[in-house]
Formats: sequence, C-alpha cells, structure tokens
Amino acid sequence: MTRLLAVLALIVGLAGPALAVLPDEVLEDVALEARARDLSKELRCPVCRNESIDESHADLAREIRLVLRERLVAGDSDAQILDYMVARYGEYVLLDPRGGGTNLILWGAPLGLLLLGGIFAAVAIGARREAPDALSPEEEARLASLMDDAPKG
Repeated sequence: MTRLLAVLALIVGLAGPALAVLPDEVLEDVALEARARDLSKELRCPVCRNESIDESHADLAREIRLVLRERLVAGDSDAQILDYMVARYGEYVLLDPRGGGTNLILWGAPLGLLLLGGIFAAVAIGARREAPDALSPEEEARLASLMDDAPKG
C-alpha cells in the first residue's frame, strides 16, 4: 500500500498538466524516476517541434521514454544514455545541442561570412582610393585641344 501511495505521490508531484508520461511508464524507484524525468526534459521529440519527450504525446516520444527508463534500470549513467540517444536519433534529439562537430560550423558560419564581407568591403574601398583622380598629361592636352575646337556660343 505504501508503494502505491509513493508512486501516486510521485506522479502527482512530478507530473504537471503538460506532461505526457503515462502511469505505466513510471518507475517504482523514486530516484530513478526523478533521473528519468530530468533526462526526458533534455531530449527533443523527433516528431514534435521544440517539445521534450516529457511533454510530447507522440508514439515515438513514448518509445524513447521507455528506452530511457530501460537504460536507467540497466545502470547506465546520464551521459551514457544521452550518448546512446544521440547515436540512435542524431544530434537533433538534444534540446540543448553540444558545442562541437558540425554545430561549430553552424555557429561559426555567420561570423565567418561577416568577416569575409568586411574584408571584401575593405579591399573594394582600398581599390577605389588608389584610382587616380587627376587626368594624365596626355589626357589634359587632348581635353584642352577639344575645348579649343569646341564652338563658342
């Protein structure tokens, strides 16, 4: 009876109105269930947009929640579980992506493009400044002869 009350207290205490964890998913070990809920909030549902598997009602989110709990019961650490989920579903499954690999390219690309644009602009402005403003002596002589030949009026 006390186990049932503990499970009910855990469900009521941890489950908010937006959570989609079903009662048959809840682990009996309160500490493991708390870890499962914390990890569930870090994992994105591959079906839903920016919704954790803890909040999602999608069938795939339920399957991921069950796999997560199986790995916890098997004794995996939080890092091992997250690595397993990334290996299985890709980096997209993390709501807070890691700062390495292709993510560095995604974060660095705008800065790199901005720097390239600045370099291009500096070179273009420098090239304009180097252009001669005055006419060469030959051009001045030709212009003077054209002006003398122009009709006055």
